[in-house]
Amino acid sequence: MGTAAAPSTYMATIKPCISSSRKMLVSSSVNISTEHKEASWTRLTSSSHISSRQQFLPKITTGPVKFEKFVTRAMSNTNDNNPLPGLPIDLRGKRAFIAGVADDNGYGWAIAKSLAAAGAEIIVGTWVPALNIFESSLRRGKFDESRVLPDGSLMEITKVYPMDAVYDGPEDVPEDVKTNKRYSGSSNWTVKELVETVKKDFGSIDILVHSLANGPEVSKPLLETSRNGYLAALSASSYSFISLLQHFLPIMNPGGASISLTYIASERIIPGYGGGMSSAKAALESDTRVLAFEAGRKNKIRVNTISAGPLRSRAAKAIGFIDMMIDYSLANAPLQKELSAEEVGNAAAFLASPLSSAITGAVVYVDNGLNAMGVGVDSPIFVNLDIPKDN
Repeated sequence: MGTAAAPSTYMATIKPCISSSRKMLVSSSVNISTEHKEASWTRLTSSSHISSRQQFLPKITTGPVKFEKFVTRAMSNTNDNNPLPGLPIDLRGKRAFIAGVADDNGYGWAIAKSLAAAGAEIIVGTWVPALNIFESSLRRGKFDESRVLPDGSLMEITKVYPMDAVYDGPEDVPEDVKTNKRYSGSSNWTVKELVETVKKDFGSIDILVHSLANGPEVSKPLLETSRNGYLAALSASSYSFISLLQHFLPIMNPGGASISLTYIASERIIPGYGGGMSSAKAALESDTRVLAFEAGRKNKIRVNTISAGPLRSRAAKAIGFIDMMIDYSLANAPLQKELSAEEVGNAAAFLASPLSSAITGAVVYVDNGLNAMGVGVDSPIFVNLDIPKDN
């Protein structure tokens, strides 16, 4: 796609949006919308202010505490006539493929929204068994409220592709999967076929986002994890990123970016996050560094990963202890607020933009600073310490 002029995207705090009454028109195919409309963006002013007057408690308390949730979103302004102060995030003229979007409350969806707000065209890959429900929800307007962008318009998804990143090509698909009724009616959903279809439809992409993971034995301790369960976690959660980048790289425009999502369990012990998932995230981070070198030298593509904090997404709830992890983060992170998906989306928009043109091979922590902590300050051991705490 051609390069757009006059960059103009900003990070700002958003007021609650009113659900739009616009409806999305779709055909019976997976093509959700074939028109790419230029949005009329408006600049936002920041209102995410935290008072410097902090109350210091004589001792830490262990009772429940309410925290205010701060939501920030990226936004673009296309008024090319006015000079713009500050640094812009402008992704107009860029095309992004987000792998792993199956609903409207996960990090993949939030990243798609931030990229769209910055002007990028959005195409997504959805796990085949979830495709019909996802497309049906889009057609019926179930996601319209979640699609609202900072300027009030709705995020447009140009096309939705069926995808299962566990399989590189059709020859890798076992017979029981081929004949599974959940896969009936869909075609060209292996990684190789997917990329060939995207190339045929669009020619190239600029941004690749890997937002998928799965561990069939995630609830099992590592000592009880089977070989098949362990390897399945690595296949779906880390090698899938290698496969997607390997196949997409030839059709990615030089200067583009690839982003994945990881978790602090890659380097810290998180009891309950088992089944080989911590190993898969560690592999993903290691692969990010190697792929940054290889993709950078081969096609000038940057490769980074975001270590995101806990989020109450549908996928995370399947683990079974996500609420405890969020409570732990609220009590112990330097920033005592609940992490929003939009904050991760904004970080991805930055990493996909020219503003991060010298950043590659990095693990970027978006977790309110929890990764920096060496101890849990909510422990009774620290009851007599004067530890600052938000009210």
